[in-house]
Amino acid sequence: MSGPPSSATRREFLAAATGALATGAFPAAQALGEAAPPTRGKAEHCIFVWLGGGMSQVDTFDPKRLGDAKAKTPGSAYEAIPTAVNGVRVSRHLHRTAALMDRITAVRTVHHEVIDEHAAATHRVHTGRPTTGTLMYPSLGSVVAHERGPAAEGVPAYVLIGYPNVSRGPGFLGPKSGYVYLTDTKAGPSGFALPADVTVERQASRERLLRTLRRQSATAAPVAEYDQTIEESLRLAGPKFTRVFQLDDEPALLRARYGGEFGQRCLLSRRLIEAGVRFIEVSHNLGFINGTGWDTHNQGQLKQHLLIEELDSALSALITDLEARGLLDRTLIVVGTEFGRPSQFDGGGGRGHQGAAFTLVLAGGGLRHRGAYGVTDDLCKKIVEDPVSIPDFHATVYATLGIDPAKSLAGGPRPVPITDGGRALKCLLV
Repeated sequence: MSGPPSSATRREFLAAATGALATGAFPAAQALGEAAPPTRGKAEHCIFVWLGGGMSQVDTFDPKRLGDAKAKTPGSAYEAIPTAVNGVRVSRHLHRTAALMDRITAVRTVHHEVIDEHAAATHRVHTGRPTTGTLMYPSLGSVVAHERGPAAEGVPAYVLIGYPNVSRGPGFLGPKSGYVYLTDTKAGPSGFALPADVTVERQASRERLLRTLRRQSATAAPVAEYDQTIEESLRLAGPKFTRVFQLDDEPALLRARYGGEFGQRCLLSRRLIEAGVRFIEVSHNLGFINGTGWDTHNQGQLKQHLLIEELDSALSALITDLEARGLLDRTLIVVGTEFGRPSQFDGGGGRGHQGAAFTLVLAGGGLRHRGAYGVTDDLCKKIVEDPVSIPDFHATVYATLGIDPAKSLAGGPRPVPITDGGRALKCLLV
């Protein structure tokens, strides 16, 4: 083990550094040991597609040799096909997406230690931190809402298309950084439409009464927060935001290209982006079309291809639609899931859980895409090159959206770093 530098070495270094500064050989910031300014992207919006249950990476974006469920031979369930990026292959059930992989990076070496518990793993991927009883951390969507706010007046910063959950919430950032949620793309958020017996005049009368009550009420923080919530609700109930949910305005051919209910959620996401919403999370497969969702134990594996094909239709339509409208470079698409699946088949022919190596996907956002990032071994059990932690992945999302992943958030009992030591994948940032 080498010892400390000698006096002569220190003197030589200082002399060289002084000369370099005098001649401008290297920047003063580097001489002082300051970190170079972080590279940040210019994306304005994010659509986060959530595949609850655990997408099998070996059957989708990180295919391996062909296995056999009946013979219990480990491997992928489907043949792999080439893509638009030389050397990058995906499942044959992603054939539409395969043609667009030059706009996509499948990050194949994501990892965390949570294996057996869906809720804990979902929390980890959404917040970037382990579950704790002392502090509720904000989700990815809430941090983006907090840092960037809505991109236009009259719309929320964060919309959740799916069921509400604490892991998707604002944590210590408070309700201002929370989400508006809906499960029905046709009806829009529950409670925003006026009841049939409340006319515009009656609503205006109610708002006048409310203003009178406000003037007479105390100015304590809880009252002020409640007033803020009421104001926000009234604003979002206006025609500008509610008009977004009229999907019948879209051409029939385009709606058909997006596909079924999940595809219509993705189409709605594009409309929300155009209206100025900053972050949208879209849950896939609320109806469990294969019987189990992405949690493909036992018999769920038999119809897993239906999930993959539905994802393929909607994701490819979303990418091409955004690109045709000049919005793809301004919109980061993320495909997330709580963990992956091992290449081995279980007793019922399905797959278990795997957090040691799995795939999350980035598309658009103005990134320097490469089809795939990171390498796993022959059966996707271990990471061979370029491991990516969940905090690293979060840092990449934040940096793409112009948010400094090294800054800290206020609102809790102490300042909290946005990520748990995450470092953005600079090779993807232009």
